[in-house]
Amino acid sequence: MHIAILTFDGFNELDSLIAFGILNRIKKPGWRVSIASPTERVRSMNGVVLESQITLSEANTADGVLVGSGMRTREVVADNALMAQLQLDPSRQLLGAQCSGTLVLAKLGLLGGVPACTDLTTKPWVQEAGVDVLNQPFHAKGNVATAGGCLASPYLAAWMIARLDSIEAAQAALHYVAPVGEKDGYVARAMQHILPCLQTKSTT
Repeated sequence: MHIAILTFDGFNELDSLIAFGILNRIKKPGWRVSIASPTERVRSMNGVVLESQITLSEANTADGVLVGSGMRTREVVADNALMAQLQLDPSRQLLGAQCSGTLVLAKLGLLGGVPACTDLTTKPWVQEAGVDVLNQPFHAKGNVATAGGCLASPYLAAWMIARLDSIEAAQAALHYVAPVGEKDGYVARAMQHILPCLQTKSTT
């Protein structure tokens, strides 16, 4: 299984890297998680420079794709050449978006009339794109999931693990990263958001 995390200039470290860390808790042959960017290096909103591991075109063939957020997302969706590189397809991929990453999926026409989650700053832009915004941290329908708020990224990661591996693997990954003394409660609260949305069939 290959999961790509789309990461653009101005990216939010919490979105891309928390998901990256949790998804890499799965230690199985063939399980791979990659940072995908339009350039060899991208700089975060706080100045962290990250090297891309794969191109956007390679992300188009991944089993799962997460779209991270950032302070320059409106520039991303306004860049027709860049957006044309994204040939994502929920009929053959799991797609997830975090905060302003939801705007990317909206502009690509991939939300299909389904309400979505995003952060408060991005909310009016997603609404302008014709998508209803939910006042909750996570929502998924079929092969598309969205999350709102930086610390909702574990929900997206756990949903993707549950879909591509198992619910038990998702719970174990969350348990590992949860604060000591709060692990069981943290996992239970997270799964309350994820379990109602799960469709466990594989996309492959």
